[in-house]
Amino acid sequence: MERILISPQKYIQGRNVIEKIGEYVKPLGTNLLVIADECVWHLVGEKVMESFHKQDLSFEKVGFNGESSENEIARIEKIGKEFGADVIIGIGGGKSVDTAKAVGEILSAKVVSVPTIASTDAPTSSLSVIYSDDGVFEKYKFYLKNPDIILVDSQVIAQAPSRFLAAGIGDGMATWIEARANLESRKPAMAGGLSTLAAAKIAELCWDTLFQYGEAALLAVKQNTVTPAVEAVIEANTLLSGL
Repeated sequence: MERILISPQKYIQGRNVIEKIGEYVKPLGTNLLVIADECVWHLVGEKVMESFHKQDLSFEKVGFNGESSENEIARIEKIGKEFGADVIIGIGGGKSVDTAKAVGEILSAKVVSVPTIASTDAPTSSLSVIYSDDGVFEKYKFYLKNPDIILVDSQVIAQAPSRFLAAGIGDGMATWIEARANLESRKPAMAGGLSTLAAAKIAELCWDTLFQYGEAALLAVKQNTVTPAVEAVIEANTLLSGL
């Protein structure tokens, strides 16, 4: 059986990189549909809009209702279709990002993940978790590719409550355990084939990074501070875990 590794085209991480979102997104398209709830938009909206304006990008911002449900996906897909969106940008937690991936799949648009917390690998993964409108798990949606761009502002992540980073550490550490089980079973992984050597090493690196830097990163985030440990853990939680 063949070995398969699926990965995003570009991963960008650093302090205040959200101020450059327009620069990074412009090569993907010119009509941007931005999905974000009001809390998230209050946090980053001004910087996002300023960056879009600098690049002369047309955008439509649509509010996110909190659940990555079929109804929410259909509602936002309709708005995106009417707008002629060729890039879907999900800003916020895992559910807003998962909704963006689903809408992008329907519209055959590029997808950009902009997480504001580092609690899961949803921004990088090639699937969406679908819930009911009431928040009850229903199913997974699988895609042929990962998001085109993942943009992670470390300063934004550090402003979030530390419990989100702690959740991501737990989720990330499970990656190596799951990868080892998959390697030993020699069964197809989620990419559709056997795991590559690169994927196995990435999963192991995720584990090692979280063990080495996890505690220090949590202490720093409790002070809303970005340190090398915080940067390492954000990358492990978001990128390494998602590959």
